[in-house]
Amino acid sequence: MKSHRIRHQFLLEPELSEKLDNLSRNPSTTKSAVVAKAIEAFIERRGENELDRRYGVRLDRLSRDLGHVTRDAEMILESLALFIRFSITLHAHTPVPDKATQAIAQERFDKFVEQVGRQIASGKRSLGKENSGGGEG
Repeated sequence: MKSHRIRHQFLLEPELSEKLDNLSRNPSTTKSAVVAKAIEAFIERRGENELDRRYGVRLDRLSRDLGHVTRDAEMILESLALFIRFSITLHAHTPVPDKATQAIAQERFDKFVEQVGRQIASGKRSLGKENSGGGEG
């Protein structure tokens, strides 16, 4: 049983009409089939543009936010790695934390913070990963 089809009449420019004639010269293709496929493709493309318009800005923002989260996580890991390294190599054990020990601890902490900043700025990573800056690990 044939599906019900609706007849449409429309006008085409001569050049477009000629192109349609050329496309439908194959005996297995009709002008109606070519026009139907073209209309279907046009409608699908408009739908994709609608999705981009609706969700594109949100997806771009989510991608940018994910990049920030990734950067922040790398900074935290870098800080932890350097903290462990400094703690192991520079740890001064004293039984009572007096003012001199606290001053040494503050100085070491300041050096630690400076080192983290240098590592991140240079792209060099203690964990062996390279940043897009191309530093060595």
